[in-house]
Amino acid sequence: MNLNYIGGTPGSSGYVAIWEFRVSPANAARFEQLYGPAGKWADFFRTGEGYLGTTLNRDVENPLRYVTLDFWQSADAYHRFRQSHSGHYQQIDAECESLTEQETHLGSFSVVE
Repeated sequence: MNLNYIGGTPGSSGYVAIWEFRVSPANAARFEQLYGPAGKWADFFRTGEGYLGTTLNRDVENPLRYVTLDFWQSADAYHRFRQSHSGHYQQIDAECESLTEQETHLGSFSVVE
């Protein structure tokens, strides 16, 4: 897996939003399709200026627990995208809600280089 895009270019700032999800066994495959780096969420984020990529991470001890990391060039780019696309964001979120038993925003972080 090539994660070179995560850090951006030297001297640039970076931003990552981290979400935790718990899914039922019946929904795991569909969840991975929609939340992975080639899924519906990443496709949507790719329409935003400053989006760098998404990783989907499965817990090795609890395979029904996942963490997504959505990388952006800056907090401003992320917040501008969320604000200008809030309706579509809420629509996709509602469509995907039935796949998860729990969804928790773990936080948003500046990438330290």
